[in-house]
Amino acid sequence: MNPRERRAARHQPPAPGAPAGPTPRRRRAPITVDQVIDTALTVIAAEGYDALTMRRLAGALDTGPASLYAHVVNKADLDELLIGRLCAGLVLPEPDTAVWRDQIRDVCAQVRDQYLRYPGISRAALAMGPTDLEIVRVSEGMLGILLAGGVAPRAAAWAIDALLLYVAAYCLEVSIVRQRSASEDAAWVFDRDELLRRFAALPVEVFPHTTSHAAELTAGEGHDRFDFTLGVMIGGLTAR
Repeated sequence: MNPRERRAARHQPPAPGAPAGPTPRRRRAPITVDQVIDTALTVIAAEGYDALTMRRLAGALDTGPASLYAHVVNKADLDELLIGRLCAGLVLPEPDTAVWRDQIRDVCAQVRDQYLRYPGISRAALAMGPTDLEIVRVSEGMLGILLAGGVAPRAAAWAIDALLLYVAAYCLEVSIVRQRSASEDAAWVFDRDELLRRFAALPVEVFPHTTSHAAELTAGEGHDRFDFTLGVMIGGLTAR
């Protein structure tokens, strides 16, 4: 099979009794799709998502870029494989009408934690039309939770898109902040005390609200703002 046919095959449930995958041609050290994914994640964990190119990945695998295209169609296909691998690590609960909001919040937190393990990888999830079975599994699980909560099907479908988009954007921003704050020259930009001092120095007559509520504007530790935003989004979903 050519790479496109292999990609299509990955997105179909395995038939009963079917072999796990195509038998590699004779080669001393055959490269597998799992090895490509593992190596790509290792590169991202060490250097960030922006460092991952097909050439960089080929170098890490000690092969040429052409060898990669025997397993992945292109960078977009690799992105989907990476997000699919992260989704495979998510634990999806049995939908419960009594605690569905907590359940959907927990799934989003799991996605967040997976993304943050690999700096910038959430960029790969943006503008993706996923067909990877693990990604669809997560979408299916989230849909089941929202439907169990009485959310209308279209609202549930669009809410999943909005929630995952927010999680991806949040993680991307966190990754950028961490990268920038590693520089001594930029550390002050992310210092809360520095922000408070700058807000306090603003002319009150021009910025009355900012000077009065500087503490609130700079408040929040850890994932406090993430939890708040999820609460606002999920709380806005109404039963049909």
